[in-house]
Amino acid sequence: MGEGKNLSFWEHLEVLRWTIIRIVIAVLLVVIVIFSFRDFVFNDIVFAPLSSDFWFYRSLCRLAELFKFPGLCPEDFNIELININLAGQLMTHITSSFSIALVLIVPYILLEIWWFVRPALYPNEKSHVGTIFLSASFLFYLGVLVSYFIIFPLTVRFLGTYKVSDLVPNQIALQSYMGSLYILTFSLGIMFEMPVLAYLLSKAGLINKQMLKKVRSYAFVILLILSALVTPTTDPFTMSVVALPLYLLYELSILVCKPKKEEEEEDKEDATTVQDVTETE
Repeated sequence: MGEGKNLSFWEHLEVLRWTIIRIVIAVLLVVIVIFSFRDFVFNDIVFAPLSSDFWFYRSLCRLAELFKFPGLCPEDFNIELININLAGQLMTHITSSFSIALVLIVPYILLEIWWFVRPALYPNEKSHVGTIFLSASFLFYLGVLVSYFIIFPLTVRFLGTYKVSDLVPNQIALQSYMGSLYILTFSLGIMFEMPVLAYLLSKAGLINKQMLKKVRSYAFVILLILSALVTPTTDPFTMSVVALPLYLLYELSILVCKPKKEEEEEDKEDATTVQDVTETE
C-alpha cells in the first residue's frame, strides 16, 4: 500500500467520517445559496425551456433560416405548468435546491474522494486517478449541459405541445416536468461517463480496444435505441442530435482503451513496480 498503510481501521473510519461531514456541509451551504435565489433559479434556468424564446429554439430558427429549412424552426409556444399538491411548490423548491447543489458540487465530492484514497495509492497509480477524476467531472458536466440545452428542450417541446385532439388541452403537472428534468439531466451526465468507464474496465483487463472495435456495429444500434428512449420524438434530426454525441463518446472510449498486447506489457510493468516498492518498504 501507499503512505496510508500505518493508519488503523478506526483511524480510516475517522478520516472517512470527516470526509462525509465536509461533503454534507458543502452541499448544505450550496443548497442555502440556491434556495435564496429562487426567482433566478426557476424563472431563468429551470423553467426557461417552457417557452419558444429559449436559446436552443432560437438557434434552431437561425439554422432554419440559414439552410432554408423552415420546418426546423418550432412554432411559438408557451407551456404552462400546474401544481395539484398543497405543498407541491415548496417541496419542488427544496428538492430542486438539493438536486442543483449536487450537480454543482460534483467536482468537490470527487476531490474529497481523491483526498481520501490518495494515501493508499502507489506513486504510479496517483497520476492515473487524478486524471480520471478530472475527466469524470468534465464529462459529467458536458452531459448535463447537452441534456439541458438540447435534449430536454426537444423533449419538452414535443411532449408539451403534442395533442391527440384540440378538445384536450395540455395541463402539465409541476412534478412531471421536474421529474423529467431530473431524470434526463442525471441520465445524460452518467451516460457521458462512458469513456471513463471504458478506461477503468480496460485497466482492469475486462475489455480492450480490439473488443470494442469488434462490437462497434452492435453498439451503434444500442446507442440508437438509447437515443429513442431518451427522446420520444420520431424525427431523424432529434435522433441524430442525441445519437451523435453518444457515438462520438463510444469512439473516444475505443481511443482510451489500450490494445491487448499493450495491456499485458503494462500489467508486467505494474507488477514490477509494486514488487520494487514492496522491497523498498
